[in-house]
Amino acid sequence: MGNSPTFQPTRRKARPQPSSFQTTASLLIIVVFGGACSSPGLLSVTARPERPANIIREETPATDPNDVAAVENPFEGIEVGRFDGGKMWTFDNPPTDYFSEAYGFRPDSAWFVKARKGALRFSTYCSASFVSELGLIMTNHHCARTSITEVSKEGETILDDGFYATNASDEREVEDLYVEQLVDIQDVTDDVYRAEQEIFDDTPRADVRRRRAESIKAQMQSVASAQDSSLQVQVIALYNGGKYAAYTFRRFDDIRLVMAPELQIGFFGGDFDNFTFPRYNLDVSFFRAYDPDGVPVSTPDYYRWSMEGAKDGEAVFVVGNPGSTSRLSTVAQLEYYRDNELPQSTLVWRDRASLMAEYLDLHPEAVDSSGVRNDYFSAQNSLKAESGQLDGLMEGSLIKRRGAAELLFTKALEESDSLNALYGSVLGDIERLQIAKKASLAKAAAFTHFLNPSVSSHILTRAMYGWVFEILKQRGAPDKQLEDIRKDALEIKNWPKDLERRVIEHRLGEFEQYLGSSDPTIRRLFGNGTASALADTIAYFSALSDSSRFRELLDDNYLASSDPTVSFINAIAPLYYTLDQQLRDFVNQEESFAADLARARFAVYGETMPPDASFSLRIADGIVSGYAYNGTVAPAFTTFYGLYDASYAHAGRSEWALPDKWKNPGPELNYGTPMNLVSTNDIAGGNSGSPLLNEKLEVVGLVFDGNIESLPSQYLYTDVGARTVSVDARGIMEALEVIYGADRIVEEIASGSNHSSE
Repeated sequence: MGNSPTFQPTRRKARPQPSSFQTTASLLIIVVFGGACSSPGLLSVTARPERPANIIREETPATDPNDVAAVENPFEGIEVGRFDGGKMWTFDNPPTDYFSEAYGFRPDSAWFVKARKGALRFSTYCSASFVSELGLIMTNHHCARTSITEVSKEGETILDDGFYATNASDEREVEDLYVEQLVDIQDVTDDVYRAEQEIFDDTPRADVRRRRAESIKAQMQSVASAQDSSLQVQVIALYNGGKYAAYTFRRFDDIRLVMAPELQIGFFGGDFDNFTFPRYNLDVSFFRAYDPDGVPVSTPDYYRWSMEGAKDGEAVFVVGNPGSTSRLSTVAQLEYYRDNELPQSTLVWRDRASLMAEYLDLHPEAVDSSGVRNDYFSAQNSLKAESGQLDGLMEGSLIKRRGAAELLFTKALEESDSLNALYGSVLGDIERLQIAKKASLAKAAAFTHFLNPSVSSHILTRAMYGWVFEILKQRGAPDKQLEDIRKDALEIKNWPKDLERRVIEHRLGEFEQYLGSSDPTIRRLFGNGTASALADTIAYFSALSDSSRFRELLDDNYLASSDPTVSFINAIAPLYYTLDQQLRDFVNQEESFAADLARARFAVYGETMPPDASFSLRIADGIVSGYAYNGTVAPAFTTFYGLYDASYAHAGRSEWALPDKWKNPGPELNYGTPMNLVSTNDIAGGNSGSPLLNEKLEVVGLVFDGNIESLPSQYLYTDVGARTVSVDARGIMEALEVIYGADRIVEEIASGSNHSSE
């Protein structure tokens, strides 16, 4: 599905506590071009104005320049929707009254506990769920691609050919893959904010809260680990830091692949059909969790299966982990995304996706061994997602609607002298900060997605890790920190040298473009040479192109070696970290302002609106419903009839070609079986693999995408045309039984459904 840059299907292994380098290195990726906030030093914005700033800007002009009232207030009279902020409800504040009002049933606390415990967080990038009492896990095929590739044996191509473990002994363990089940939630907001009372210097409040949250996490983790070594604690900032919650997860880290269909049916229609509907995808895979004794886990916390499926107009619920949204951003921030972040980010995604496509066309035999195909899919997905978000902001009505809500909020603040004194300046603070941030972009643009493994040179990424590892080692960094950096560095996979050369050349060209040919760093990099010549040298002669040789250099002393990347990284790394340090200030300031804004909203509205997505567990309600598009109506369901029709209509196109098993399925296949469906549930990247459930908490579908109309929901949710796209539970069962003969899975799932009639 459409994922944000942070929560991509291509898996990068992670551990509970990232090293400081991971945090530092990610800032230019997340903050500069691809995240919800930004922040230290090109221009510090610390002074607060004495009165609220005017929130009407030239970037959002009045529709009629002759209308004096409109010029003064272009947002006046624009309708604000009740659910503009979305429906990603947290489990510690479930909307029981609203569910009763909207759907005529009032779930009790036991219902929400069951909904919570059946859901899983799939590593660091997707969602999943238990669908049997023997630890059977369901998620998307696109979430499983990297795992499928990793468990392939020599001579196998199971990503293309599919996989089914006929017996339990055939299930294949995926190294370092884990899933997490949320077992407890505690509000720790007051504890976090008490730390602010102890500030007696200029330490940024966001830093103080962050350190306090880490301290709380460490304390709770110590207690949890003493009780159960599988428990993991995470303190999550909600409402932009207006609230903090400690989530305790049970981690299952022996995860084995059970079944995956062929890539061709799991990604039917390819990028052409991505973010579209009607759709015909079997985007599903099954895994199993094992206990430390090597026995399938026994869990009562699973979702049973609905053999009847969902009906048009029926209420359905998505339980999963949406990655990130920006619905609490101000109008000034949205304009910053529109004019700065997203244009630059999409430019890089488009360029790198083009380079990978060229390579794959020339070297189809290398797709699985190098992982380039998965990276290409990820890049295309991110490009399409961010382009849709940018289009939504460019269209204009979204920002105006958000502006109308901001206007109402401002008026509410002004009606309270005490609230206005505390928070009346915060919108102006945030607006001026966006202006300051723009000043840092000229050079920072050179590093857009610099350490993003899907689109950046793996050689240059290794060089940055090597530089930091050696510098910290020289400074006497703790062994644990060094080991974390080393492990992360060694997880970077090899890319083909020819692709590396092209990507490096383009990165060097971006350095020259954004820094300028007279910049000292550029002169030091190129000397009398060219970007092309330097790219040749690095790609074809660096030991960092090979993981084994990189390991040796890392252990010996990378910076003391004669590798050609050493002179490169010695020139680039200081600039990178100078910019990074400058941006940190913006991050801290914006986080502090955002937290103030969140607390002001609490005072005015309470928790009637859910917090932005944070890859934490949410439940989102909706109904099964088609929608109007392109002068016609998209139906709520597609069927196997449509799958075969699409394949025949696009005969000769590889994106719509059917795998061999599907070409002549025989008379047993019911072509009228629903295959995909759409609903109005609120999702985001990270929801991939979430179960779609009915009121009985039975599986009626598996979320795998949103339509193109849903992409602007990053900033504002509506259900007019935005839809969640899911694989229909009936289509999954039909394929398992008729196409794959996966009787073991069918019987296991059905046995739970057989006693679900209570």
